[in-house]
Amino acid sequence: MKPVRRPEACEVIYDEGRWRLLAALRARAAEVMETLEARGISCIVHGSVARGDVKPTSDVDVFVPNPPASAVIEAALELAGFKPMRRLLVQATPAYVPKAYIEIDERTCVSFPLAKMRPVEWEFYAFGGKLDLRGLKAGLRVPGVDKRLMLIEPTERGHVESSIIGREGEVAKLLGISVQAVMDRVRALLRRDEEGHTGVFLKRELAPGESFEAVLADLAARNPVIRRRLRGP
Repeated sequence: MKPVRRPEACEVIYDEGRWRLLAALRARAAEVMETLEARGISCIVHGSVARGDVKPTSDVDVFVPNPPASAVIEAALELAGFKPMRRLLVQATPAYVPKAYIEIDERTCVSFPLAKMRPVEWEFYAFGGKLDLRGLKAGLRVPGVDKRLMLIEPTERGHVESSIIGREGEVAKLLGISVQAVMDRVRALLRRDEEGHTGVFLKRELAPGESFEAVLADLAARNPVIRRRLRGP
């Protein structure tokens, strides 16, 4: 999706199909989140499922901010019948924390950091919109920014959307995050639009039997850039 620069706000009214899709994706998110929470693993859902502006291509993205060992998360999911389709270790840039991604199916993913996150990295989730399990089950929808750099503000009939370009301070205040976090995302998404997909610093698919921690330790032993990031934000 390309960033949008139009200044005017636009109201989007959802039809019955969109409300049904939202309910289905939220039910899927709740199923995964309840599995984790039952094991004492706190988590959130983020992105369009939290905001409400889902599309047929929308994913269910569950994030564990303060994870236990990866084996604990994987065991909780597998005992509940969530067999991983693919497991990935991803580090977006040298400055960003390495993360584990467990893809349950083509549109459902559980992710978590493999080292301490910087505050601005945690704010990324509020930037896009995030909900905990209680808020999800209560039917709440939250404001957040999509990949077009459009602020999505939920309404009873759907949402109002408006470009955040030139309004970074206002949007940061609304979302309760730093202006730096907003500016970082604006720069990243505008650069992606100008240069095309820029790729990621590290992406490694795990084989059966490999653990995220062991693979990361091996990569860090051979790469000083990864070692430096693991020493601290």
